[in-house]
Amino acid sequence: MKKFKALFLFAFTVICYGQNSVKFVDSIRNAYHIPELNYAVVNNNSILEIAALGLHSIKLKDTATPNDRFHIGSNTKAMTSFIIAKYVEIGKLKWNTKFFDIFPEWKTKSKKDYHQITLQDLLSHRAKIQAFQGNNDPIIPNFKGTKQQKRKQFGQFVLTLNPTDLDTILNFNYSNADYTLATLMLEKLTNKSWEQLVEEVFNKDLHLNVKFSWPENQKIKDTWGHLDSSNVLIPVPSNFDYHLDFTEPAGDINIKLTDYIKFIQLNLQGLNGTSNYLNAKTYLFIHKGIPNYSLGWYNIYENGIELSTHSGTAGTYYSLVHIDRSNGLAYIIFTNAYSENTKQGVRLIMRKLKEYHKS
Repeated sequence: MKKFKALFLFAFTVICYGQNSVKFVDSIRNAYHIPELNYAVVNNNSILEIAALGLHSIKLKDTATPNDRFHIGSNTKAMTSFIIAKYVEIGKLKWNTKFFDIFPEWKTKSKKDYHQITLQDLLSHRAKIQAFQGNNDPIIPNFKGTKQQKRKQFGQFVLTLNPTDLDTILNFNYSNADYTLATLMLEKLTNKSWEQLVEEVFNKDLHLNVKFSWPENQKIKDTWGHLDSSNVLIPVPSNFDYHLDFTEPAGDINIKLTDYIKFIQLNLQGLNGTSNYLNAKTYLFIHKGIPNYSLGWYNIYENGIELSTHSGTAGTYYSLVHIDRSNGLAYIIFTNAYSENTKQGVRLIMRKLKEYHKS
């Protein structure tokens, strides 16, 4: 553990390239009506550029800080995969462990199409499970109990539904429910909830100060998410009653950019061949082991460059992460709004940051 902790004892070097990129990013933030935007460019041991721009809410005068928290939506998937990977390394699971080897009692009431699905199928979206992304989802029963108990009931429910077809070109079908089912396998074998596992791995072991749901903004000053209603942004307080339909392991973490950077740098180190919390070969499998969508990351190629990418939103925040595996760089953008404007602005910023940091 001492060896691992030493990986975080690096100097935070910030280079702003004459403020050119900061000025550009802030101009796009304003032009595309994004209340707050935090971003960073990093390599495996240094921060090359970082900035916090804008306001916590369109209704407040609180200015952005590097310590602000953001809900990262589906970028949670990579973190859930990371936890599961640790337990694969210590032998609790294998990537090819079949779901019904862990839950044999569920098999008779589940569709036969799912009888052979594995942990790897679920984490790479090859299990043909329905998506549960908020659009035209099946009506979910009113489950009772703790979050873990509700996820278990939800898992049993989705396995009774008809399967979907995999994309004929990409060979996967993106599904939030996949990550609930994968998490259920680990919860049963460890006798711990996903929430407890997040606390142990990210907060106790890695000291990343991860929290759940939306950032708290009623008791302290912090970001407010903003949803889009007919092209008007509406700030949403953290005490607004919402839930993710029992797919929290797919998208319900909030974190500071400075802590998320440490998580991404672990991945960069691993991709560079250095073992840390996970073995280097595990990082290679997580990011590159499966075409198109690996384990919590889109595995793609852009102009000859290898990339791991993912975006995330639960409707009020939007995050985008690109790991340039060819050049050992990562680009991270967090915002506190979700709209077409937000997505377009973030894409422009991502493109410009890559131009500034060309090798």
